Amino acid sequence: MRKLRGVLIVVLLAMLFFSMTSGRSLVIDDPQRADVILVLAGETDRRPSRGLDLLSRGYAPKLLMDVPRGAKIYGSSILDIASAYRDRPQKESVSICPIFGLSTKTETQDADQCLKQLGACNVLMVTSDYHTRRALSIFRHELPQYQFSVAAAHDPQQFGISWWKHRQWAKLNFDEWIRAVWWYGVDRWR
Repeated sequence: MRKLRGVLIVVLLAMLFFSMTSGRSLVIDDPQRADVILVLAGETDRRPSRGLDLLSRGYAPKLLMDVPRGAKIYGSSILDIASAYRDRPQKESVSICPIFGLSTKTETQDADQCLKQLGACNVLMVTSDYHTRRALSIFRHELPQYQFSVAAAHDPQQFGISWWKHRQWAKLNFDEWIRAVWWYGVDRWR
């Protein structure tokens, strides 16, 4: 009975430790100088803004935005919206990569074609903070011919490392851990 109680206490303490550090474990924010900045598809405000900021700070001479090819918002093509977004002072350095994939893993295939056209070897990815660890692992696994680093685009309305403080943060923390477990346990080995 004492052993069972001891094991239960250790398990509960481990669960408490994991839950307190799980948000921090998801986030990697370590941008390195690169040939190109790759903004992953998904969120359309913070990610492109962070990519443009890194471009203006000289992290890379080019920025490539992954944009879902068939997606529409209120009847407008996201590709058209992204093309208009490109019309900024850095427009000569910004290009769009139309993607078909619906997951980070399938996005790598479309991104690879665009990265080849740019002649990139070193890639600085930009994605949402909670998505950085898994995205970096997926891109490194699927495209080993490139060197990847990652920059986190923070959105305090969506996620924070103290995930238990807000319902939305808790939902994203849980969802990202489910996806990470699936990636590391299943998808990575296919």
